[in-house]
Amino acid sequence: MPVGVIGLGDIAQKAYLPVLTALPGLDLRLMTRDGAKLDRIGDTHRIPAEKRFTDLGQLIGSGIRAAFVHAATDQHVPIVEQLLTAGVDVYVDKPLDYTLDGSRRLVDLADRTGRSLMVGFNRRFAPANVQAKERPRDLVLLRKNREGLPEAARPLVFDDFIHVVDTLRFLVPGEIEHVDVRARVREGLVEHVVLTLAGEGFTALGIMNRMSGSTEEILEVSGGDSKR
Repeated sequence: MPVGVIGLGDIAQKAYLPVLTALPGLDLRLMTRDGAKLDRIGDTHRIPAEKRFTDLGQLIGSGIRAAFVHAATDQHVPIVEQLLTAGVDVYVDKPLDYTLDGSRRLVDLADRTGRSLMVGFNRRFAPANVQAKERPRDLVLLRKNREGLPEAARPLVFDDFIHVVDTLRFLVPGEIEHVDVRARVREGLVEHVVLTLAGEGFTALGIMNRMSGSTEEILEVSGGDSKR
């Protein structure tokens, strides 16, 4: 099946191309506007020159049926719109867009065109998290901390804390009835944020401290007198 990979930055190189190039039955085509990078990565993964593109329209015209979008977030809407309109199924890195309006446009377009649109929340597929979901989860605690990295609220939430939010939503064992958010903000930069999600018989806490002195991601689930 012909599949496009759009955007060849760090996440595409370290997480996606090593897997995609090893899967049988995929006919990969690469696309980035940086010709030198395109040739370097194409050579590394032995992608023929005729399957390397610097123009999205030409990539679509090559007959791709699905695409992985790893471009910058501010380019997601125009790229994904063009792909969906052309009848191409899309997997796009989180966040879908920095705005609710942009996200809704893409979701509505996918519905109208009948195409798949998947946002890449990879923690849902991490083996340890999948195993944690099989255990009692009366209390879920997820900490994702950084060192010396306070940031404005919108990029912090959409580029990083969104993983915490989605992982908690994935793991909670029932309907969320209560949401609480607390944060420390100094000079316009968020230093830490704490999210509480709760429902009948469960509580989930998501904590991000951008001034924690260490970079770490720790998940703890407990219930029924057991803990993982």
